[in-house]
Amino acid sequence: MKNPLPGYNGRLFAGDFFGGAIAALIALPYGLAMASLMGLPPILGLYTSLFAAPICALLGRNPVLIGGTSSATVPFILGAVRAGGISGAAKICIFAAVFLLIFCIMRLGRYVAKVPHSVLAGFSCGIGGLMVISQLKVIFALKAPPGGWSESMFGQLMQSLEQFRAFHWLPAMVAGIVMLISTLVRMRYPRAPGPFLGVGIVVAAVAAFGWKVNEVGNIPISMPPFIGFTWAPEDVFKVLPSALGLAFVASVELLMTSRVVDHFRGRHKLVKKVDADMELGAYGIANLICGFFAAPTSVGIPARSVANVQCGATTKISNVVHGALLWGMMTIGATFISHVPLAALAGVTAWMGFRLLDWGTWKRLPKLRLVDAAAFLATAAGVLIADAVIAITIGCALHVLRYLVLRYIGAPAWLERQEQAASTHEQTSAAATHSASLTTTSASK
Repeated sequence: MKNPLPGYNGRLFAGDFFGGAIAALIALPYGLAMASLMGLPPILGLYTSLFAAPICALLGRNPVLIGGTSSATVPFILGAVRAGGISGAAKICIFAAVFLLIFCIMRLGRYVAKVPHSVLAGFSCGIGGLMVISQLKVIFALKAPPGGWSESMFGQLMQSLEQFRAFHWLPAMVAGIVMLISTLVRMRYPRAPGPFLGVGIVVAAVAAFGWKVNEVGNIPISMPPFIGFTWAPEDVFKVLPSALGLAFVASVELLMTSRVVDHFRGRHKLVKKVDADMELGAYGIANLICGFFAAPTSVGIPARSVANVQCGATTKISNVVHGALLWGMMTIGATFISHVPLAALAGVTAWMGFRLLDWGTWKRLPKLRLVDAAAFLATAAGVLIADAVIAITIGCALHVLRYLVLRYIGAPAWLERQEQAASTHEQTSAAATHSASLTTTSASK
């Protein structure tokens, strides 16, 4: 019988399987939490991943990009829920999906290739910091301060530091074990599923020693009743602007995450124009279907996507496995999953966050061009203080400002010397990296 997937073998499937599995584990608590923040039944956050996974695997262009609910979309959907309940959420998500399809047809996705690398690195670093900070309250079992947790990640960091004296050592140890095992396995076997192994060992330890830690618990799988919505003339002014904003935020998060994932895959070339447009179209169709079930809008999720890559995923099969295993965890494996410590999953997310901090750029920061260093720092800080869209806008604005200054005013002598030195350093580093790559390739042959 002819192989329907030429060149696909057991080793590639193992990478896709473990990558999809760890992405599904991360999706469980995160999807439930995001839907709750939006004012929706928690289970809808998981249905977003279930509906979107097969469609994006079939139509998307980035084979290892994993989608799901994002904190960036919370304000838009929460506002719609407050105004019209679940039907309001369905309405805004459907029209946001239509806008994504319009962006695809207008070929607007290609402009992501024009985002400077320093802004991309800052975005990656900011998202990594966001992932670490957002898990501190789970890892250390911190109580919510009066008035609740801040919407800003920087604010949450300050609140976590204030509450740190009341931390609990047991969940911190559980998360630490997962992170330690993930790191050790990563150092010895780069493609092995370290986080998956770490979670398994922790679950066994909790059962063996009777540790009392918060667990995932039972997950309801029944769909809530959905009441259809009607369209009124005033919705042109109430819904469409919010839907356009939601679509814009979703497209930026999606395409920037896709570029970050490509970076971790080792593909450092600029994204092809048609790939970015096709990615928008794939997620537009997926979100249109999600919207009909009032499931929140799906975008690319860095934590799951990078985990997918780090565990060895290379093809679209990993996305299918992610959806299939997520459904299996909610049904067949519900008993096992209910006993997984939340701190273990928080440890996985935090570990992935540290992986996204782009340590290489931090080391080269003093030798970068002034505009690249400023854009990197401003974008990373903007993600933590404001949101991803504002952060990327600030980072790109710095590059635009430099262009205008050089074109209409001219650069001072000290800036020309600094940029020349930075350019020479970058060329030397690129040549050394290329030489090392050729040496490694020759040795392997």
